[in-house]
Amino acid sequence: MSIAYLLVLLALAALGGAIWALFWAIDSGQYDDVEQYGTAPLEPDDGDAPDPLEKSGGVPATDHSSASRR
Repeated sequence: MSIAYLLVLLALAALGGAIWALFWAIDSGQYDDVEQYGTAPLEPDDGDAPDPLEKSGGVPATDHSSASRR
């Protein structure tokens, strides 16, 4: 039965650590702007890659070297 007391104390210590970590993250500004990184992939880059259809006149280039031959 003494191991149960130890496990309860260990669980309470883990809970206290989790609550401390949550308040530390909030105080250090981790949750100030949660949408910034979620919308970053939707915004255009300054150095966009060139359009592959632009060079070939609208027809995408295909590579047939890896196709299996019969």
